[in-house]
Amino acid sequence: MTHFSQSVLEWYCKFGRKNLPWQKNKTDYTVWLSEIMLQQTQVSTVIPYYIRFIKTFPNLIKLANAEQDIVLHLWSGLGYYSRAINLHKTAKIIQKEYNGQFPKNIKAINALPGIGRSTAGAIISSVYNKTYPILDGNIKRILTRCFAIKGWPGEKKIENTLWKYAEKYTPQKNTDKYNQAMMDIGAMICTRAKPKCLLCPINQYCISYKKGNPLNYPSKKIKREKSVKKVYFTILQYKNLVWLEQRPTSGVWAGLFSFPEANNPKIESQLDSYKISYKDILQLTKLISFKHTFSHYQLYITPSLVKLSTLPIWKIEVHKGIWYDLLKPKKIGLATPIKYLLERLPCE
Repeated sequence: MTHFSQSVLEWYCKFGRKNLPWQKNKTDYTVWLSEIMLQQTQVSTVIPYYIRFIKTFPNLIKLANAEQDIVLHLWSGLGYYSRAINLHKTAKIIQKEYNGQFPKNIKAINALPGIGRSTAGAIISSVYNKTYPILDGNIKRILTRCFAIKGWPGEKKIENTLWKYAEKYTPQKNTDKYNQAMMDIGAMICTRAKPKCLLCPINQYCISYKKGNPLNYPSKKIKREKSVKKVYFTILQYKNLVWLEQRPTSGVWAGLFSFPEANNPKIESQLDSYKISYKDILQLTKLISFKHTFSHYQLYITPSLVKLSTLPIWKIEVHKGIWYDLLKPKKIGLATPIKYLLERLPCE
């Protein structure tokens, strides 16, 4: 074991996080679930979602047998919804192809939807204590600073270099503790904006600390100005019922329910497509526009509320959706802007 690894493990024994919900009674299922939820999401945000999710789906079989809408409902607000869809898909694959037992082979785990090399390593090292390195965002930041590795970590060449360092310093014993310690150091000490270098157990090995420039690492991705997109929602409401349609299983808000939408502000074309005439409308109100931010663009949403005098009846093959009851809401996946608007609609 290297001195670097020993220092990390000694720090973990004294200061590492050992009481996170997914660290208690660890199984491959709970570790997998937490790792997926923690992708691009902070621990403090994940904890309440994890607790609710595990209460509803305490094991993989329960998840595999669940309806996708329920899975997405529990994920609503956590973002990156393809994670939830892949989670559900993977549970079904494991139930069918592995008799409900999580595979213990690293290649088999890595091949499952939504699981990459780092997540696979986290599962197999944490649960079975096998020697596999991991490389999440926190660890990338530690390694780029410690060894002064220039370049954006998302670039394949840089990522490959970081994997070599991760492999070199991951110890043969106590791999689970070491991997957790590295994640903890990244989250608690080697933070993005204000690293606490004096408290770091590996500052004696850290090149950027010795040079006094840890904030120069990791190199930032060249920022491009976020593009702006506009969308126009048509909220069709009859009494306490609101029409929602399920989005495709790929793309923005994958698998979630949303209002009918268009790329132009002319609501007439939307109404025509649903065969709604003005004599069917009690009230048409253009609501206040608002902005929703994605990682790559800004979405400006302009909703129009259309209160109907009668409940339209559509052919299911033409308009696939549900009449969502505001007083008895169904458990379905809703993106944050949709949930925001639904909560503000008037009830009768």
